[in-house]
This record gives sequence, C-alpha cells and structure tokens, in this order.
Amino acid sequence: MLRASSLGRVARTARTLRPLGAAPLVRLMSDAPLRKTPLYDTHVALGGKMVPFGGWGMPVQYDGPEKGGIMKSHLHCRESAGLFDVSHMLGVVIRGADRVAFMESMCTADLQNLPAGMGSLSVITNESGGIIDDCIVTNAGDHLYMVINAGHEDKDLPHMAKQLESFVRGGKDASIETLPDNGILALQGPKAIDVIQRLTDFDLTQLKFMGATTMKVDGVECFVTRSGYTGEDGVELGIPKGDGAEHNVVKLWAKLMAQPEVEAVGLGGRDSLRLEAGLCLYGNDLDDTTSPAEGSLLWVVAKSRRTPGAFVGSERILSEIANKSASRKRCGFVVPKGPPVREGAKVFKDGEQVGVVTSGVMSPCLKKGVGMCYVPPGMIKAGTELTAEVRGKMVPIVVTKMPFVPANYYRGP
Repeated sequence: MLRASSLGRVARTARTLRPLGAAPLVRLMSDAPLRKTPLYDTHVALGGKMVPFGGWGMPVQYDGPEKGGIMKSHLHCRESAGLFDVSHMLGVVIRGADRVAFMESMCTADLQNLPAGMGSLSVITNESGGIIDDCIVTNAGDHLYMVINAGHEDKDLPHMAKQLESFVRGGKDASIETLPDNGILALQGPKAIDVIQRLTDFDLTQLKFMGATTMKVDGVECFVTRSGYTGEDGVELGIPKGDGAEHNVVKLWAKLMAQPEVEAVGLGGRDSLRLEAGLCLYGNDLDDTTSPAEGSLLWVVAKSRRTPGAFVGSERILSEIANKSASRKRCGFVVPKGPPVREGAKVFKDGEQVGVVTSGVMSPCLKKGVGMCYVPPGMIKAGTELTAEVRGKMVPIVVTKMPFVPANYYRGP
C-alpha cells in the first residue's frame, strides 16, 4: 500500500509485484508468456479457444458439442445469464483521509457527492486531455474502489503513482493498494440476479444499477457491484483468493456454471454484447489521444468538476466543452444490408474520406452490422448517410443513436 511516508510498495505487472512508481515495463513481446487467470485451465477444459488479449490468455469462444460459439453465447446472455471471467482486470483500492480529492485530481467524476455504496463511470485523463483509461470508481465507505482495464498496469499505475507523489508532498493523506490476487467474475443477463439471489442472503432488490456492497455469495465474501459491460442487468463479483489451494473464483465459477440458467461467454460474445450496448472498448474506440468530447463522453465530466485545474488535462477538455471545438466525434452506425464493417475501415462522405471505423460487428440481435466510427461533428446526427470501404467496395452505412439495443439496467424497487 502506498502512503505518504512510503512511495512504492505494490503493483502488479505480469502477475508479479513491483514498486508502484517504478519505470513502466515494456509491453509484452510476441514471444513473452501470456499471463493466466486462475480459471485458465477451466476455460480449456470447457472447450475455450484461447487467444492473447492485453497480455493474457483468454477464451474468445467456447467450441465443442452444444456450445454454439459466439452467436449462441451472445443470445443466451440476452435471454438468460452469461458468465464471464474478467480476472484479467485489476482491482485498485484508494485509502486515506484525502482519497476523494486525490482521485478527483485524476478523473472527471464528482466523487465528493457520490453516496456510499454507489459507483460512477469516469475517465482518467493525461496532461494533454486524452483518456488514459475508462473505469468505474465506487465509494466503498472507508475507501474508493476501481477496476482498471487488462494490460493497463504499466500505464495507469505509474500515472497514479506520479500524481500520488505530488499529492502527498503537499501534506495530503492518500494511498493506493492493488489487488492482484483477487478474481473477478461478471454474471449478466435478465436471469443473472435470480441466480445470485439463491446463493446469498442479501436482498438484491435493494442493490440498484451502479450500487455496490460486500456480501457472501455461496459462503464466499465478495465485493459485488450491480454493473457490467453488456447493457443487461447483472453483477460483477470481486473475489478474494481464500486460504485453500484452489482459488475461490474457481469454486464460484463452478457453482454458477452448475445453475441451469448460466452459460459461459468468451471475449467474442463480450465484444458483440458491449457493442450492441453502445459501450466503448479502450484501444479501439478510445485511446490516450482521445478527449471526452471527441469520444462523445462529455456526460462523464461532472458539471461540478468543470473548473480550470480541477483535474489533469482539464485545460483542453474544458476548452472543447466551452468552444465546441472538437474536430471529430464518436458515433454509432448500422449497415442496412451486407456484411459488417470492421475496425480500420475508412469512412467517406460524397467521395471524400471523413473518418474511420473503430469497432464493428454483425449484431446477433438486429441481424445487421453495427459499429462505431469517428467523423466530423456535423456528421453525427442520426440518419446521416455515409459510406465505408470494405475490400475495395463502398458500403452504405447510416449514423444511428446508441445503444443499438435497449439497456436493461435495474434502477431500484
């Protein structure tokens, strides 16, 4: 844990501890061994097709008899309950009397007014106003809790350590602790809460969207947030390792998979689900050059935070808000007919290239291609007709409001 008296105790990279604030490690090379979550062998035994993702070996889909691949698992999540291993993401705890002020110095959320037991989607920004990462920051009572994206330890943590060093030198009290031994599961879909409810005594009707609390699930104390990456109702479970030889996340995975409503979903289904829900994938739809205005994410910049110097990179971000000066904007589109338009496709208007596609997939629910692209602000109005280049052919696309399918978040009793 990082405290004012000691910069650099723990951080995780390649599933080993290193000083938080040390020089970032070089990104994993092609011949570097992939990291494995505690569920790696479980995925393989289930027929998981393992692929590299953010330096981790993860299942893109589950093959074999009755698995049905990405399409089937996607639709099962929309209709019942899909189980995801997201243990490649890293939980981070921020403690100290000035933890809110510290976290607000780096992100755009209004944490001062965030009630205990609630989370807020936010972005961590760099000095030039670009997005280093998108995350949910939760007020867990005596600490803040956040989860950073896979493979971002060598980027997010040094940035946080740099800000912390300056913060504590000013006499403030804050510390950072990473949770490298935790496993994380997500259970998503209209029947997900029914499944979790039979494994806990906590009344889940009292936990609304973005709410969070500690509860026992099948006897294991977990930090549970009612959130996810699919547009469906559901939960994410932060699961401690436990004292036994087998990680608690392996035990809970097995228990959840034994429920009749539940099927495993890999990265392929996760991507198509999040895209139908209009949710960004960092590295595709966002990067460290993209501002919240460009990413059509101004709603994550709380109005109470829109004061000069309120957070890192505020000068550019506030200028783009005040002057509406962003030169490009993220928007959604559908492909009326034909194959989906994939990442990297050039976007044209009247024969002139005006943008690029950042994500694209065939929507299992809509039975047509959907995607996201960046184009000039004047072209993001729903109904705008554009074209995209696919294998040398021009394919019509139509700008469309997101989400592409209705969200089913639980807003409370």
